[in-house]
Amino acid sequence: MNALIRTPNIAEHDLFYAELIDAQRQLGDEQADMMIAKLALILCNHVGDRQVLREAIALARENTLACAG
Repeated sequence: MNALIRTPNIAEHDLFYAELIDAQRQLGDEQADMMIAKLALILCNHVGDRQVLREAIALARENTLACAG
């Protein structure tokens, strides 16, 4: 069983972020949200490990709740 990587792990992270933002250009808010949801599901399928996915869901939820309050 693998563990969720919680340290920066994206090669050329600034370039990745720019590509992610660029992919959303000329999309409406709903389309951009749908694209991000589809990207998340594609990457979840690639990861495949249910424990890692469970940890990622929990981390994303905790972070979202912490930012909202």
